[in-house]
Amino acid sequence: MRLTVISSLDALCRQQACDMLAAAYPEAVLMLHDLLEDGLLVCRTVRPGVPPRRGETRLEHPCPSCAIRLDIVPAVQRARDAGVEHLILGLPPALPAAAVVGALRSGARRSLVLHAVVLACSPSAVEDQVWDRHTLFESGYLALPDDERTPGEFLMEELASIDTVLLADPDVVSADPPASARGLQLLRELAPHARITDRAPEVDILQQDVTAPPSRADPYESSAGAASASPFTTIIHQVHRPLHPERFHHALRSLAQGCCRLRGQLWMAPAPECRILLRGAGPRIWLENVGPWPAYLGAPSGVSAAKDTNASVRAVADAGHPSTVISATGEDLDAVEITRLLTDCQLTDAEMKSGLTALADPFGLHTTHDIDSRRTS
Repeated sequence: MRLTVISSLDALCRQQACDMLAAAYPEAVLMLHDLLEDGLLVCRTVRPGVPPRRGETRLEHPCPSCAIRLDIVPAVQRARDAGVEHLILGLPPALPAAAVVGALRSGARRSLVLHAVVLACSPSAVEDQVWDRHTLFESGYLALPDDERTPGEFLMEELASIDTVLLADPDVVSADPPASARGLQLLRELAPHARITDRAPEVDILQQDVTAPPSRADPYESSAGAASASPFTTIIHQVHRPLHPERFHHALRSLAQGCCRLRGQLWMAPAPECRILLRGAGPRIWLENVGPWPAYLGAPSGVSAAKDTNASVRAVADAGHPSTVISATGEDLDAVEITRLLTDCQLTDAEMKSGLTALADPFGLHTTHDIDSRRTS
């Protein structure tokens, strides 16, 4: 069975994208899931020439992982076992496609072929969604108040894991051509690996057995030179000494100025043995300790660090050795200024001699920081 997975931030974009795909592939079965309040999961199935069918499942724990495990994956498996040749699977808004594909991959008993993994996205809305500081629940995208993700966080994760962006602009408000043009430029910068199209018949590129590991290109490679007229750029910089925590704390706001996405890994003086991830989506920036550097674990050269959404931001050419690498994507970024900021944050010769751990840590190893990094005029 061929499987096309559609994720989205909002139900309107998802519905339009699914309708486009159903028209392009009229023999396909369309299956839509919605996770509503109080854990009610609604599944609607549309088969060619058959009246639509609706089913409901009440989840004891209303969370995305339970929805995937208890309903979505079994529904896909039942469709496959029933002989469906092509299934278009529309996921509940803000549910990550990678989580569903991973669950299918781990539980597949018979062959499932990924036709495409698609993000349905409105180009005119994407920039505002990236900079939305509210949670998915507060902005009305999700019915689960305990989910603290922002729209920007969801979009960044999805753009890193999908292979296609299907542009959908529901006719709810008047079209904004300048916003659509900027949104398209931003999508191309954030997802240089993805096919971006408004034509459903072009969503036909992956054709990968779901039981096999992903084989598409690294989604985190820089798109430098891909769109010279775009105001959005990606800058990657690396330094080879530990960072002074207080200087980096003060520099972080300036570093993030105008960045819609930050990602990387940090070598921080208070905890030199720990690899600290830096991630940022719009106004939200956070740090996470993911454990020792591979070099501290005795990993051989060439062994990559922990698997995470920053794994392609390389530490050094000789993998596993501590180093700070930061990738910043935003509008009109100044590479010289970013280089200066990071260079000034490194420990000096005198500080290196005095010891790495005798410095206060203003971050904490598991602290999330919300920083208003949007550039103001």
